[in-house]
Amino acid sequence: MDENGKVVPEEIRGWNWGAFIYNIFWGIGNKTYLPLLCLIPVFNLFWIFVCGFKGNEWAWQKGDYQDVATFKAVQATWNRAGLVQFIIAVILVSLYVFFFVTMISALINNNY
Repeated sequence: MDENGKVVPEEIRGWNWGAFIYNIFWGIGNKTYLPLLCLIPVFNLFWIFVCGFKGNEWAWQKGDYQDVATFKAVQATWNRAGLVQFIIAVILVSLYVFFFVTMISALINNNY
């Protein structure tokens, strides 16, 4: 038994991309305010991972879901949006690093 006397079903435990990427907005939307700790600089680098791992449990405990299927349907939207945003971020960072390395290489070789 956890917070609010609600037992967290085993099938909802796991990673939540929405809680990881959109931690503050996800927390407010799911009435769980621990993700607001992501506003603390440097600490947030650790806390976003905690939000990703514990997000489903927090949402289940704070929400008034009648069954696991409803919960999964609601969180599926957050998960999809978070995963898409993560993929876009990885692609953009990769492009940035590639561009930066290319520019530095060109400057070193005097090939401007």
